[in-house]
Amino acid sequence: MNEETFNLSMRKFLKMVGVSSQREIEHAVAKAIAAGAITGTETFPATVTLEVAGVNLKVNFDGEIKMQ
Repeated sequence: MNEETFNLSMRKFLKMVGVSSQREIEHAVAKAIAAGAITGTETFPATVTLEVAGVNLKVNFDGEIKMQ
C-alpha cells in the first residue's frame, strides 16, 4: 500500500463529503424556511452513515445541527 496515495485519496473523499453535505443541508434548510415548515430557530438531530465496501466498514456518526 502506498500511504501517501491512501491518505490523499481519503482526504479528498472526506473534503468532498464535507462540502457536499454542507451544501445539501443549507439548501434543505433554506427550502424549509421558505415553505414555512421551520422558523430557523430549531435544533435537528443528524446522522451520517459511512460505508466502505471491501473492508466491511459501516459506522454511524450522530450529532445535531442548531439553527440558533
